[in-house]
Amino acid sequence: MPRRRLGKKLLKSLLPILLIVFVALLLAVGSIVYKITRPPSRPYLVTPQSFSQISGSALKVTDETWRNRDGSSARGWLLKGTPGGPAVVLQHQYGGDRSWLFNLGIKINEATNFTVLWPDLRAHGVNARVKLTTFGTQEADDLAAAVDYLASLKGDGGATLIGNRVGVYGVELGAYAAILAARQDARIQVLVLDSTPRDADHLINSAVQQHLGVDYRPVSWLARTGTRLYFRGKHENVNTCEVAGLLRTQKILLLAGAEQSGFRESTIALQNCLPNRASLEVKTDLPLTGLSLPSATGEQGEAYDRPVIDFFSKSLN
Repeated sequence: MPRRRLGKKLLKSLLPILLIVFVALLLAVGSIVYKITRPPSRPYLVTPQSFSQISGSALKVTDETWRNRDGSSARGWLLKGTPGGPAVVLQHQYGGDRSWLFNLGIKINEATNFTVLWPDLRAHGVNARVKLTTFGTQEADDLAAAVDYLASLKGDGGATLIGNRVGVYGVELGAYAAILAARQDARIQVLVLDSTPRDADHLINSAVQQHLGVDYRPVSWLARTGTRLYFRGKHENVNTCEVAGLLRTQKILLLAGAEQSGFRESTIALQNCLPNRASLEVKTDLPLTGLSLPSATGEQGEAYDRPVIDFFSKSLN
């Protein structure tokens, strides 16, 4: 009896402390989930106006808006190409924005005269229209909506602006959304994927590491669990290898730089998941990845951009 009473007293004394620790843990996890689902916003690195001032060339890049399939507002820059020709959509990484891929898009248009669209992924860019990223789930639907938007456009003569072939370049979050969208949209026939994650959890782990500055697995696990609860069914953890196994008609280029990143191994492994190896190219010796493209030197940028442009040119024509 004395031991039982002692145990009850000890439990009663510890209970408030355990409750405080539990509440503190919930608040900490909630804070992390809140932060990572709202990526930091920075000024655009470049805009069509500032690019024209620097280069001296008059670009016909327009600022466009359209509707996502969930009714939310989407936006992006558009550069029209040859009427009836292909289009390329450029999708940036988590924490980036459309300006990070602006130079690449200009080069693609100059070399191929394809129509180019630079969307801001949801919750990204200056004064984002949508406040939360879903780490790929709704971003895939947003990409399909962007293709719908392109298909609705008319050229100068009134004819349809783009044909029935669309290519997508995606890096990290953009690559994940692209491969998910290609699973359900046959118009996406060419994919250039850089730093492709294994799944949405892989993206969340990276976002937590960026937020905290350290890679601490228990915290990442709590953040992943908290994110699922936060979205209440609107977030899926789809494995890219499983999706890749369903892509049979698409032409795909996988990119991974020599630099070590958390997505190098998952990108290289993806080639073993694709059923149509004849339509697959893999480059793993690039001087950098799309993750560090904004800070690349002119020579490094050209070495990265050229294989991307060439692949789109031969695959979409």
